[in-house]
Amino acid sequence: MKAEILAVGTELLMGQIANTNAQYISSRLPEIGIGVYFHSVVGDNAERLKQIFKLALSRSEVIILTGGLGPTQDDITKETVSAVLGRRLVPDQASLDDIEDFFRKRGRKMTKNNLKQACLPEGCTIVRNSAGTAPGCIIEDSGKTIVLLPGPPSEMKPMFEETVMPYLAAKSDCRLESVYLRIFGIGESAVEDEIMDLIDGQTNPTIASYAKDGEVMIRITAMHPKDSTGTDIIRPVAHEIKRRLGDAVFSDDGSSLEEVAARLLMEKKMTVSFAESCTGGLLAARLTDIPGISAVFDRAAVTYSNRSKMEQLCVRKETLDRYGAVSEQTACEMALGIRNISGTDLGISVTGIAGPGGGTDKKPVGLVYTALAHRDGVTVKRLDLWGNRERIRNVTCLHVFDMIRRHLMVSGGM
Repeated sequence: MKAEILAVGTELLMGQIANTNAQYISSRLPEIGIGVYFHSVVGDNAERLKQIFKLALSRSEVIILTGGLGPTQDDITKETVSAVLGRRLVPDQASLDDIEDFFRKRGRKMTKNNLKQACLPEGCTIVRNSAGTAPGCIIEDSGKTIVLLPGPPSEMKPMFEETVMPYLAAKSDCRLESVYLRIFGIGESAVEDEIMDLIDGQTNPTIASYAKDGEVMIRITAMHPKDSTGTDIIRPVAHEIKRRLGDAVFSDDGSSLEEVAARLLMEKKMTVSFAESCTGGLLAARLTDIPGISAVFDRAAVTYSNRSKMEQLCVRKETLDRYGAVSEQTACEMALGIRNISGTDLGISVTGIAGPGGGTDKKPVGLVYTALAHRDGVTVKRLDLWGNRERIRNVTCLHVFDMIRRHLMVSGGM
């Protein structure tokens, strides 16, 4: 089945809030074999909503509308949809009871305009709202399934999960199953070049690659009958892609690069500490988001100034004077310093120029050095990054976690 998601609300068009409802619903429907073909956003205008709803009816089998079910005059979704479908809005006593109970439990007075929320299109299936006052509904009309849900995600999500998903799943005779291969160290164009013959020859499963936050992701999606699994369809394709891309593929289960690095650290019982300059504690923050990491993560020192590098990490003044804070030599001494002070198996350092200022011809914005000190010495990596400050810091973190991952894969952590 082909689905379309139509979000209603001028606040969405003005950028006051993000359209997270469409993202959420789009992520859930493929599991029950429903593909989302279109996203639309329209303001609180009856004529424009009527036009876009008619367009959706002409090209999609399932239309899910979110927003515009409130009690105020600019909440027009039910009224407009009912007018297009030629259905009356009729009072529903159970919905009115739910709304009155909602206000009574909170010690609030219900105003008259809330009464319109209890009026729903005749012949619809009502979707109860336990978290708010606006009930939703499902309308079957001329072979189309129209779903109306409130805008607030805290209300929409439970209504979608408890009622809409089971309803739509019963109508679909197939399922879509996806596996995501996450890749780091190879650009999107190079990845696509490696697997272009697979993409050109795809039928079932389908293959798509896209760049995301400094990494590349390949989605492999299989369509299969609802009473079976897509694993056997996906597995040979995933295996072939991993064979071609090698250890650049760091995850096939949705794990992030920091989660993969953390898992290896914990599996091998290897302790780690960080000395951060341009990342300013971002490495430590990402690692400490992972449950159980306290077993291997000892500390992080944010040594932004030269003085802090000398005092906390024992970086030599001569090194800073001769090579500068952003240099291979300083990165080495920072990594060795934090490893010696903390007594951890691994010591990681980062020093660079994240911008937007501070760069020179010899040391431009985006120049970063990372170093990993271990039992047998120090591994240093020069990064020549681009983008704004946020991107440079984010991609630097990815490189550090990839250094940890590759070191533990190759050396076993020794």
